[in-house]
Amino acid sequence: MSDVSTPVLVAGVGGASLGTEIIKCLSLAGRYTVYGCDISPLAFGHFQEGVEKSYSIDRQRYVDSILEICRRHEIKAVIPGGEEPMKLLGEAADRLNKEGISLAGNSAALIALCSDKNRLFEHLKQRDIPIPYSLSVANLDDLKDFPTPCIIKPATGTGGSRFVFLAADEQEARLYLRYVLENCESALVQEYIPLDEGEFTIGVLSLPDGQVYTSIALKRLFHAKLSVLMSTKTGLISSGYSQGLIDHFPDLCRQAEEIAKVIGSRGPINVQGRVRNGVLLPFEINPRFSASTYLRALAGVNEIDLFIQFLLYGRLPEERPQIKPGYYLRSLTERVVPKEEVAQ
Repeated sequence: MSDVSTPVLVAGVGGASLGTEIIKCLSLAGRYTVYGCDISPLAFGHFQEGVEKSYSIDRQRYVDSILEICRRHEIKAVIPGGEEPMKLLGEAADRLNKEGISLAGNSAALIALCSDKNRLFEHLKQRDIPIPYSLSVANLDDLKDFPTPCIIKPATGTGGSRFVFLAADEQEARLYLRYVLENCESALVQEYIPLDEGEFTIGVLSLPDGQVYTSIALKRLFHAKLSVLMSTKTGLISSGYSQGLIDHFPDLCRQAEEIAKVIGSRGPINVQGRVRNGVLLPFEINPRFSASTYLRALAGVNEIDLFIQFLLYGRLPEERPQIKPGYYLRSLTERVVPKEEVAQ
């Protein structure tokens, strides 16, 4: 079958999200007919350039609705556009495969591992992967003698910004921890790594057999509010909007690739970490494409196109993609949608 206009579906196309960045990558590749869907009728991706047609679907019939769209348009691959679609579709991968639809994501086992941060970081520690000093916390009494400053965040989920706090001292740590535990089942407390040697987001693409195909690193910049979640005299926490320098960082990429192998990646992962004495210390690992994937595509590594081409046609470029070093910056985009164009 020709791949001139391969029909694909992006599941989850909310504004300023992974889904909208995936659509940009597919449009950049120039060989896909892109469809979208989201549980919100006001999701930005419904109205984004490059989308052939997009659907508002029922959260209660999520997988069934996606299968109906796939049958209607002969969709060949579905790409999760967010954390929740990733979980729901990962659990339904067999249903998709039975209908000849490839899920462009990682394995359900890896998604489960990364969704439990306490288990993930213990897994890394046991396999001699350097990590920040970390502690699993289920109640306030577990916080005894933990060094500050420290980062407090939920232990479940794979997103990196929700309920994340930087505590300067024990008093703040206990205050933030109480708040996190009241809203989440458990928490992860980690030492705060200063920005002295930089913060990096590194995309590692593994093939379904576990072979690492490519990795690309971005050194984050924090010159704009868009990339900063929290900034105090104690330190800085990044937001989910990465921008900065994409360049050759072979040592850090090698360390991120080792992480991908250790956790058994079978697709895309995104490793976020800070560097101390030249060593990458990961504080977040997302088992999916990241929202900075379009910046990487602009830099010459279109991870989504590479992965879909391999899944559907078993082929990769004769030569591995070469990056175009430079500063990759981003902002927000506005769009006006007439009331009558919103699907109810």
